[in-house]
Formats: sequence, structure tokens, C-alpha cells
Amino acid sequence: MNWQDAEDIGIDLLETHPGLNPLSVRFTDLRRMVLELPEFDDDPEKSNEGRLEAIQMAWLEEYQDQ
Repeated sequence: MNWQDAEDIGIDLLETHPGLNPLSVRFTDLRRMVLELPEFDDDPEKSNEGRLEAIQMAWLEEYQDQ
């Protein structure tokens, strides 16, 4: 996975952190969580606010659907 795979990352974050409301996570913590995912393989320096927001919104959608 890479920074552009927001939906896949959102699903993995939901599975890794069940019950955690994505809106309560600061972007600095979100970035760390993404980098810690076993399947994530992208340059940490390519993250930016827009990509983190897309990941957070994808995670939120999965969170609300559960």
C-alpha cells in the first residue's frame, strides 16, 4: 500500500484500532499509525495533509459502517 490507497488504509486502520474514532486522531498520530501498518510500503516523506485527510475520511466511513 502507498499514500494514495486511502480506502485500503482506512480498512486496515479500522481492523488495527477497533473502536477508535478516527476524528479523535491527530494527523501526527495518524501518520505514525499508517507507517506502522505491515502492508504499508511508501516513502514517509510523501505524506501530506491532503493525503492524511483522505485516509482519515476513508477510515471514518468504515468506522460509521460497522
